[in-house]
Amino acid sequence: MKLAVMTDSTAYISADERKNKNIHMVPLSVIFNDRSFEEEIDITTEEFYQKVKQSKELPTTSQPSIGYITEKLEELAKDYDAVISVHLSSRISGTYQAVVTAGEMVEGIDVFPYDSEMSCMVQGFYALEAANLAQQGKSAEEVIARLDEMKESMRAYFMVDDLTNLQRGGRLSGAQALVGSLLQVKPILHFSDKLIVPFEKIRTRKKAISRIMGMLESDAEKGKNLRVVFIHGNAEATAIELRDEFLKKYPTMETSISYFGPVIGTHLGEGAIGVGWYVK
Repeated sequence: MKLAVMTDSTAYISADERKNKNIHMVPLSVIFNDRSFEEEIDITTEEFYQKVKQSKELPTTSQPSIGYITEKLEELAKDYDAVISVHLSSRISGTYQAVVTAGEMVEGIDVFPYDSEMSCMVQGFYALEAANLAQQGKSAEEVIARLDEMKESMRAYFMVDDLTNLQRGGRLSGAQALVGSLLQVKPILHFSDKLIVPFEKIRTRKKAISRIMGMLESDAEKGKNLRVVFIHGNAEATAIELRDEFLKKYPTMETSISYFGPVIGTHLGEGAIGVGWYVK
């Protein structure tokens, strides 16, 4: 069986790496003043954050249409027998469900939609692993089993400078509990049951980042071989600093730097910092 791997743009896997790993991608979009931009295609992350500063209103976001996904799957059907399609959490976007629906409409290819239950490069970890296994000739069932195994140890925590975007976009579950008294603090957020929810209330940005790093180091101290990503919203220097600090203590760990691109950046805002990891 010839197996393809697909994901969506919110995995924020670079175009070069997608090409090298033969990962196909369907983009989500950001919309400024009724003009739509497909992320990773029509607008770069740098352009996005600049545009947000110049815009009076926050952009909105949209998932790829079922028609768009159907066309992509029909293309893949010409060369592949099956496709594993890894997507951002199904409870913060309809992208996963759109792939489920499109997969039922397309003939000639078996579609295996996979809900990462997260987003950004943590979602990307699943797509990259699937691509490696597909290149090794593994079956779709074997790949899914490995992704499920990864999910057992997958962790991701993040903090935002301002909760307003998440609240307005309806992406923060239990938002009412945070509005008001907590807008002045830096709560740590995470995904629980596929939703973005508060994990812990922290008073300052510095303490919030320190708490996240403490949880990462707690896992690293157990002698586990981790793969770690430091994610930033137009704050690369901070992500690099955190990565370098971590590598001083754990020089053998595999680390990378990634970013919150336009769609996720719309909801988290500039200055957001996240850390994700799993046991290799």
